[in-house]
Amino acid sequence: MIRLPRGPIALGTLRTSMVLGLRLLVQAGTLLLVARMLGPEEFGAFAGIAALAMLVGTLATFGTHLVLLAGISKDRTQRKQILSYALPTTLLCGVVLLSVFLLICELMLQTERVGWNVLLAIGVAEIFLIPMLGLVVAEFLAAENTARAQMLQILPLILRLMVALVVVGGELGEPLSIYAYGYCVVAAIALFAAINCMPRPWPHFAYWRWPTGQELYESASYAVLNVTAIGPSEFDKALAARLLPLPVAGLYAAAARVVGAVSLPVIALMLSALPRLFRDGGNGTYRSARLLWWIFWATVLYGTGLAFILWWGASSFVWLFGDVYHGVDEVIRWLCFAVPGMALRIAAGNVLMAVGKPWMRAGFEIAGVVVLAVAAFLYTSDHGAKGMSLALVCSEWVMALIGSWLVVSVHKKNGSQSFSMPVDVKKTSR
Repeated sequence: MIRLPRGPIALGTLRTSMVLGLRLLVQAGTLLLVARMLGPEEFGAFAGIAALAMLVGTLATFGTHLVLLAGISKDRTQRKQILSYALPTTLLCGVVLLSVFLLICELMLQTERVGWNVLLAIGVAEIFLIPMLGLVVAEFLAAENTARAQMLQILPLILRLMVALVVVGGELGEPLSIYAYGYCVVAAIALFAAINCMPRPWPHFAYWRWPTGQELYESASYAVLNVTAIGPSEFDKALAARLLPLPVAGLYAAAARVVGAVSLPVIALMLSALPRLFRDGGNGTYRSARLLWWIFWATVLYGTGLAFILWWGASSFVWLFGDVYHGVDEVIRWLCFAVPGMALRIAAGNVLMAVGKPWMRAGFEIAGVVVLAVAAFLYTSDHGAKGMSLALVCSEWVMALIGSWLVVSVHKKNGSQSFSMPVDVKKTSR
């Protein structure tokens, strides 16, 4: 019988799961409203653009938000030192990456039905404003105030839902343009609110500086890690917008957003465990072994259970999205095979990051993105959305298996104890 921890991580996971449950409801409501409002073709274009913006935006902080999280988790006096270079780095990277995003959209995506105003509004929101918000969220996570951090992170999502309600309810013309403007404005409002919630203000710009070589190297490893972490979750929508007809891409994107949302409790678990993992998760001791076993058991059980539930409930999504999304249930069922692998990939990646092996995490996630791209090119020409689903399944399971093997290897190497099941986990009730 597995004895689940009853300490801060378990309680933090419960509180964070409640907050992320709200996030799930908000994301589901926004997805349904926007998908029905735009229809498969426009939604396919929008989903590809938004996914690319989120993917590019993960590089905007250049990994400094994770350096901030790790630094404050260990020593809170490092806050000012890290923020002094994290803030100007994020702003400079944002300028460069916004230009890159616009260029990629013009050259690679099907943006004929999307104006430059939409591209610019989404780009500013995801590449400038949301990364700055991420710095605030990292501070609250480091202080183990995970629920509040998540509330700040879902604030722009709640506001986007309100924008979608206004656009749908008002039956306004050019809904995509109006929603994109609102997308950007609410991101700015959320950032302003988050900054005002901080117990201490950011360092004055007079203290800002460029990072040293060592600081740049440390943050670069986290930057690669950050983009590879979100790559499998967003790159598939951008690929779909490139490889599939837009109506089919919209169908796939709707199904993939549904399946991606089920990973939220695993994310809650890992966010609650990260400060503890940063402190002692990789020292090879009995305590760290017990923590890792609990994380992986919970992840496997959750992922498998949710896949079954989602499989049997897939037909309800045809009714939710509307008749124009006929076939979305079949795509969701194919994507159910990716759910357990997705959960394991998230757990393994966060553990490797926390125990000081970010390049290992980046390595197996890059391998997953490569598998995703190759499989998508091979399968989509003949199988459409089903082929894109199979590509994601292959990618998630490749990452899950490699990542889990790396966690076991690191744990064995870092301590005298092997990564065998701790004694109290092996016990069975009489």
